Amino acid sequence: MSQLRIATFNLLHGQPLAEDGAPLPCPPDPGEPLGEAIAALDADVLAIQEVDRYQERSGLVDQAAVAAKAMGAADWRFAAALHGRPAPLAGWLADPSVTGLQVYGPGEADTGTDLPSYGTALLTRLPVRHWRARRFAPAPFGLPLRVAGRRGLTPVPDEPRVALAAVLEGGNGPFTVVATHLSFVPGWNMAQLAAIRRWIADLPQPCLVLGDFNLIGAVPRTVLGGAAALDRDRVRDVRAARRARAAVPGPRRRRVREPRPRLHGWYDLAKTPTYPSHRPTVQFDHVLAMGVPRTAVGPASAPRAAVSDHRPLIVQVSL
Repeated sequence: MSQLRIATFNLLHGQPLAEDGAPLPCPPDPGEPLGEAIAALDADVLAIQEVDRYQERSGLVDQAAVAAKAMGAADWRFAAALHGRPAPLAGWLADPSVTGLQVYGPGEADTGTDLPSYGTALLTRLPVRHWRARRFAPAPFGLPLRVAGRRGLTPVPDEPRVALAAVLEGGNGPFTVVATHLSFVPGWNMAQLAAIRRWIADLPQPCLVLGDFNLIGAVPRTVLGGAAALDRDRVRDVRAARRARAAVPGPRRRRVREPRPRLHGWYDLAKTPTYPSHRPTVQFDHVLAMGVPRTAVGPASAPRAAVSDHRPLIVQVSL
């Protein structure tokens, strides 16, 4: 099996930030700080969120293409959560001419330059067997949130979300990776994560789900059916064996302790704060796995980057 660097990074549309987290002006070459930040990750598989494509605020660049070039990705896809432009205090001004889910890749480079969009991307150095994409509707209400560059809380409406899945060719066979950015509305984001679990149920294991979930602690792995999921078949067999022994007449036998049912399912490959980038206190960004032996998981890190209010999360995994 090969040792891979798996990473997720919420880009905040490549916004450069000062040491104290304050926004900095867009540089003359808007793609340079983003490209340098991505190259420093040296990721084999990378999920990026809050990605701009031809937006004025980020210098009219295709950020997914910039990131792909910086990491040397063999293949990549960008799924547009929406087409339109950001509107101060109002979320987004959607472009009514574009409907449905739109996915861009290397074959669409330099196309749609007049259709600015925003979404999530999945990039990889590995061969890809299959791509899949899905879009989620926004919650019908938003929440007051902290916004970089503004004091206090700002009312923010929710926005559409997307998920990208790829079946990749690893050193030990195919495995599945999903990139997503979930809603910040409590409950709505958990429903989206549960829907992703059902959506990829037919794809090969091992499975990895990466991204900014806007969820903390054990919630993501619990939603995906991780730590709370017991091997129900094993529990049933143990209980049936106990009942059968109890029904056999004769002298009472010494009770033999049965092995505890083994936990199985999804679990976190890394537990470290990722937000805010200048002084991280919470972990919104996750790498969750199903079917990956814990012995295959190596060190994890969340280094500071020159862009974004999130830190990238990197995990080494043998697959």
